[in-house]
Amino acid sequence: MVSMAVKVWVLMALMCAGLGLGADDDDAAGGDSGGISRLSAPNYSDALAKAITFFEGQRSGRLPANQRVTWRGDSALTDGQPENVNLTGGYYDAGDNVKFGFPMAFSVTLLSLSAVEYRDQVSAAGQLSYLRSAIQWGADFLVRAHTTPTTLYTQVGDGNADHQCWERPEDMDTPRTLYKITQSSPGSEAAGEAAAALAAAYLVFRNDTDKTFATQLLAKSRSLFDFANNYKGSFQSSCPFYCSYSGYQDELQWASAWLYRATRDQKYLDFLQNNQGGSSNEFSWDNKYPGAQLLATQASHHPIRIVSSINLQYATTATLVLFVYSKTLSSSGDKVVQCSAESFSPAQIRSFATKQVDYILGVNPMGMSYMTGFSSKYPKRIHHRGSSIPSIKVLPRKVTCNEGFSSWFTTSDPNPNVHVGAIVGGPDGKDQFPDNRGDSTHSEPATYINAAFVGACAAALGRNQLQEPVDDIASVISSN
Repeated sequence: MVSMAVKVWVLMALMCAGLGLGADDDDAAGGDSGGISRLSAPNYSDALAKAITFFEGQRSGRLPANQRVTWRGDSALTDGQPENVNLTGGYYDAGDNVKFGFPMAFSVTLLSLSAVEYRDQVSAAGQLSYLRSAIQWGADFLVRAHTTPTTLYTQVGDGNADHQCWERPEDMDTPRTLYKITQSSPGSEAAGEAAAALAAAYLVFRNDTDKTFATQLLAKSRSLFDFANNYKGSFQSSCPFYCSYSGYQDELQWASAWLYRATRDQKYLDFLQNNQGGSSNEFSWDNKYPGAQLLATQASHHPIRIVSSINLQYATTATLVLFVYSKTLSSSGDKVVQCSAESFSPAQIRSFATKQVDYILGVNPMGMSYMTGFSSKYPKRIHHRGSSIPSIKVLPRKVTCNEGFSSWFTTSDPNPNVHVGAIVGGPDGKDQFPDNRGDSTHSEPATYINAAFVGACAAALGRNQLQEPVDDIASVISSN
């Protein structure tokens, strides 16, 4: 068995400091409440629905007939043409109009993890078909981007030019420059993450009656892992944006762990056993050590350790890891996990993780939900081009790069399009949030924030909450 300790990034150092997790937080005595009154808890079903809806607002390419985010339109329909490849589709990763394959793949992996670990909760909330669609939209792009056994397209769009413009994706006229990794210009981080994403997505679709898509996902995943492992080289030397600083060993571990889970092929377990090592105090688009070690932990039941840091981008990933680990502890029959001199039960870990979900949804000093469109108080001026300029269906003429800045970026008016479900960067270290469109650090959403939150929110669902009303997404979007 693999013997690895997992270091999990959390919002604050409360767990290891022994604060905020007293006996009253242990839900062992209070059923499955997680130490939080269900009368005052946020509506997790509604939050889950909106978190998944967010991905429809990030779609690139030709939108489907059942598109619910109706203020968006078709965009980037010629992506890939300069090199005669089809790179349409996929997701714009944040508030800009560039497709970055590395974080997009991480988002697909996290969405798939959520679907695998919390399928019953997502299904009971009526969101499984939407979650599957979100996974497939990103996975389809990754499949198309892996054009040969030693080629993976990793970016579409000129990030520098895009960031100098403020325009809707439907108006986009900045260069759609193509970036790729090859055997002569490798990027094992990007290839490894894409391999993990497609292996995880395979687990979501493998039981479908039509096996075509699942078979394609697994074949591409195996190919990408071989590419990443056989032509080792850091993405840092071949990327313009989202460069890796943690190296590629974490992605290789992460990918092999997912492939072992998907195939039970001994060679992927052997790889894990022979390539142990590495640690981190965060779980992010760049650093996968905690995730890889968590998957190994599910097989070995080796105790994890908890460390600390701060920011909502990392809080959602940490919360998801904590939920999955508490589930793993419970299923293995382990009663506690040791953290320095303290010990915590699965119920205490689950309670702590639930509090992080609640914080994001409005149980915080600002009394503000950091999810757009959730509750009555939420960010109104998020750093997002498409959300901040009137829809092409309302203002059909072209909005130019400079006009976007002068007329829409600088205004203090709320965004005309409410990007339902978007989770922003969040408050500063003093729990303050200025709701300023120009403050991208705190006001910009990103796919990998939401992707982790989907699983965390599904895990927080209480049985008596599954019957809570869920806002009609179409009416929420049209009324704003």
